[in-house]
Amino acid sequence: MSTQYLIRRDTSAWQLQVWLSFVLAVAACAVGVWNMPSESLDRAFLAIGYFFCLFTAFTLAKLLRDNRDEKVDTGAWALTVWAAFAIAVALTAWGLFRMTIDVWQKSYMLVSWIYLISAVFTLAKTVRDKHEADLLESGAALDQPTLAVQGARP
Repeated sequence: MSTQYLIRRDTSAWQLQVWLSFVLAVAACAVGVWNMPSESLDRAFLAIGYFFCLFTAFTLAKLLRDNRDEKVDTGAWALTVWAAFAIAVALTAWGLFRMTIDVWQKSYMLVSWIYLISAVFTLAKTVRDKHEADLLESGAALDQPTLAVQGARP
């Protein structure tokens, strides 16, 4: 008896919404940093903090998805990823908290930042789901040696 796999694909409307949401989140953060009435150094710090959070969120999303079914990463790597994400969030929050801007401006920057982190996880999942569906559809996912090589770490 052969095994049948159900391939679930996201709709094109969902994929468009996810990409638009991510672009909007990045734009909202960029507009906020660019127009923030503060010192240039404060704006630069916040921009770097947002980028740090952006990239560590993508790394964390990948770590979580890679280790979903079985542990493929070392404990040291997982600790590094979690620590980097926590540090990025803590430093960015600290920088935002200490800025001398109005409460409504801090609120805008906070909401756009949370939106960015949320959009990162949603985008990472959507891209990974598409990749896995493509693998299943092509039959490559059924070839276990190929998957072992694809999942191998240097």
